[in-house]
Amino acid sequence: MSARPVKHSVTLRGHRTSVSLEDEFWIEFRKLAAAQSKPINALVAEIDEDRGLDMGLASAIRLYVLRALRDGLPKNG
Repeated sequence: MSARPVKHSVTLRGHRTSVSLEDEFWIEFRKLAAAQSKPINALVAEIDEDRGLDMGLASAIRLYVLRALRDGLPKNG
């Protein structure tokens, strides 16, 4: 696993974009999406809508993962 952020392609509002996340965050993010029976792109869109203009998408995803793990949300479906 890479400790450095790796670019991951997602589709947001019909446009391809990329988000740079460390492997550990990406793996947990995928588990959270699966546990909620949501496609990655749908969860990215939800996070994007809630993040506000003062935070980058990658940071918003990291915080989402951190909060989910901290709060004990299910991650394995």
